[in-house]
Amino acid sequence: MKKILTLLVFSALQLSADEVLFEKSEVFPPGLNGVARYRIPGIVATTKGTVLAYSEARRNSSSDWGEIEIHLRRSTDGGKTWEASKHIAHHGARLEGNPRKTEGGEKEQTVNNPVAVVDRETGAIEFLYCINYARCYSMRSTDDGVTWSQPVDITASFEPFRAKYDWKVIATGPGHGIQIKSGRLVVPIWLAYGKAGDHGPSAAGSIYSDDHGKTWQAGELCLPNEGNFGNPNETMITELSDGRVMLVSRSVSKMNRKLITTSPNGATGWTQPVFHDQLWEPVCMASIVAYPSRPGTLIYSNPHTLAHDKYGKEVPAGRGKRQNLCIKLSQDDGKSWPVKKVLDSGKAAYSDLAVLPDGTVLCLYEADTNIVCARFNLDWVTKP
Repeated sequence: MKKILTLLVFSALQLSADEVLFEKSEVFPPGLNGVARYRIPGIVATTKGTVLAYSEARRNSSSDWGEIEIHLRRSTDGGKTWEASKHIAHHGARLEGNPRKTEGGEKEQTVNNPVAVVDRETGAIEFLYCINYARCYSMRSTDDGVTWSQPVDITASFEPFRAKYDWKVIATGPGHGIQIKSGRLVVPIWLAYGKAGDHGPSAAGSIYSDDHGKTWQAGELCLPNEGNFGNPNETMITELSDGRVMLVSRSVSKMNRKLITTSPNGATGWTQPVFHDQLWEPVCMASIVAYPSRPGTLIYSNPHTLAHDKYGKEVPAGRGKRQNLCIKLSQDDGKSWPVKKVLDSGKAAYSDLAVLPDGTVLCLYEADTNIVCARFNLDWVTKP
């Protein structure tokens, strides 16, 4: 009898423990494969449930410009363990030249802003990235990220944007793109039109593919650098329960809030951008993902900080500190975000989100100088 009661108590404890999931693993620590610093994380779950985590491998420093590659790690157990890191881009002809560095920069190749898109219809993963913030490439994997096709230059997709801004810098994402209900692949982009190599002034929009990544077209530049909108750039994307596509953009605006706009198709007809009061802006890449089994439910990650003066007043365009990474939950397609949970109270910056077939959420994020993957479920988010 005592043994039976012990087993019952153990089973109850085990069930209770299973209700709330939260664990972390290192993915791209500094020094891995001789890389000084990994930055700009991205993560997707394939149609087979394989997790692909990728980032910029900044060989010699943490600078946005320098000798940079794109590295990837695969996980076949839901992000618990990771295969060895592999250099996946760029494997075409080198394009050297760092306009921000006069001595030695002419020999550097900056491969930047990786974005993966999972095609649910073909099972392939389309992968976009840029070189020297000047050219954009696409490649494809049909074996869950084990091998990749030769890169194809798709820079011409950005040329229509010159009608609005004579860009000198282009960038995808970063983070991940999406496939919407129509089958269209959509990737958020931003561009800058100042001096060569400068990341501002900037504006943001999207590119899309209706032929499973064979060709890419320019959408509209829906987030201009006009009026109260100060230099929109790194942008995240998700599809809402009614099929609309929502962009949530970083900017350097006086409001210190994320910019929101929606479109019926991810390319045109974007609404007038508005600031969302609950999505604070420390001028940092954030991420957003829809939770497939619960229509209308969205998950969001970003440092939840604001800059204040000595009187405790919010500083316009104040650039809050990159720390206190929080997960927020919306159940009304992003209209409100009533639930907030601290994921990492320390130094934390860029992040990206993915949802596994079993509902587990993955957040790949910059934890100080490390890149870590957190695994959790909705019970962890909603638990006080």
